[in-house]
Amino acid sequence: MKSRIKNYKLYALALGLTVSLSGCQEGPKDNTPWTPLFNGKDLNGWTQKGGKAKYRVENEMVIGSTVHDTPNSFMTTDKMYDDFIMELDYKVDSTMNSGIQIRSNSIPQYQNGRVHGYQIEIDPSDRAWSAGIYDEGRRGWLFPLTDDKQAQQAFKQGDWNHYRIEAIGDTIKTWINGVPAAHLVDDKTHTGFIALQVHAIGKDAKEGTEIIWKNINILTDSLSKYSTKTPVPPVVTKNNLTIDEKKNGWKMLWDGKTTNGWRGARLDEFPDKGWVIENGILTVLESEGKESAAGGDIVTKKPYANFELKVDFKLTKGANSGIKYYVDTEINKGPGSSIGLEYQILDDDNHPDAKLGNHDGSRTVASLYDLIQANPKKPIHPIGEWNTARIVSKDNHVEHWLNGMKVLEYERGSDEFRKLVSESKYKKWPNFGELEKGSILLQDHGNRVSYKNIKIKTL
Repeated sequence: MKSRIKNYKLYALALGLTVSLSGCQEGPKDNTPWTPLFNGKDLNGWTQKGGKAKYRVENEMVIGSTVHDTPNSFMTTDKMYDDFIMELDYKVDSTMNSGIQIRSNSIPQYQNGRVHGYQIEIDPSDRAWSAGIYDEGRRGWLFPLTDDKQAQQAFKQGDWNHYRIEAIGDTIKTWINGVPAAHLVDDKTHTGFIALQVHAIGKDAKEGTEIIWKNINILTDSLSKYSTKTPVPPVVTKNNLTIDEKKNGWKMLWDGKTTNGWRGARLDEFPDKGWVIENGILTVLESEGKESAAGGDIVTKKPYANFELKVDFKLTKGANSGIKYYVDTEINKGPGSSIGLEYQILDDDNHPDAKLGNHDGSRTVASLYDLIQANPKKPIHPIGEWNTARIVSKDNHVEHWLNGMKVLEYERGSDEFRKLVSESKYKKWPNFGELEKGSILLQDHGNRVSYKNIKIKTL
């Protein structure tokens, strides 16, 4: 018995010494030259957008609380950020949903100013997707934490949680309480504000539940020096379907690598010149602005009736191209492009076609070529940046969208449509634009234009 007591005393002494020594040790000092993102006193430099949730500052913390009958609310930085590293702490009510917006925007042309962009999720529910990446107001989930048990379990319910967010180039990485979570490669948006979200609540939810943020710091210089590697494999969205797109029946119309599913408009196979595929980008090459004189137009081998199409495109200065639909390549075997309804792709500022057309402005970007002008207030990104075209056609009702804004709509086969055709260069083609189904075409108009993320859903 004395021997056991003696051994226990020695063990306790050793344990106490170990604890004492470890308690004296400090963690590695953070030498990062952080800049506070809020002054700790008030919300000067921030602006609320979206809903009417309540925000206040107490003890150097931002506190957001829920209210009924209002959409998602966002306390946004007045300053815009592109590449950065950010760290912050938050504590959230277990019944809430929230998030940190990054590279987000709010413009009148996009759903009446709706906040949209990347959101680093705050999710205290049993799903536990905190630090996953959601695309607010656009594409939905980009990087959920479905199978990442370690990241899911890192969240501390009812306690403070720490996020690290790195947004550098086309890559966004996140950590929750030191545990790697998301690793996204996506180039949809390069710059925007940062925002603290208070999510909308249902009528049966308790009003006044709170989320608290503190220690909100950002770094915008020397990012390569302070960036951190992550063991999480990346999710790459370029030429791939997002989770929500897969659920909703979307398909890739171009695989980002090969010419599968496409051919020349006047060929059985894909053209052997005039088009190149590099780094997941499909580009029609410059040939002095001559229409279909080099590689020529390319079309889908499969025809489509009711559909929704999304295409990212990038213009060069003075460039002209187009996305045509309901194309029958047996029509117009002579010189020039194949015949079909056309979503115009054009540099409005530098190409003379912008001032031409049978109807004023009907040859500007996103217009129904030579027939209907796109809304002049359309949101178009500068030359060299990517834009997103969207065409929806169902039961003869057609819509053109540009960068999230509907810019025109019309009814195929209506009296108004036929009148427009009769006044245009298309009047010589019987029943122009009224095919039940047809190919989708990317036009070779002799200017360099690039395409990617070509997706379609049948309706």
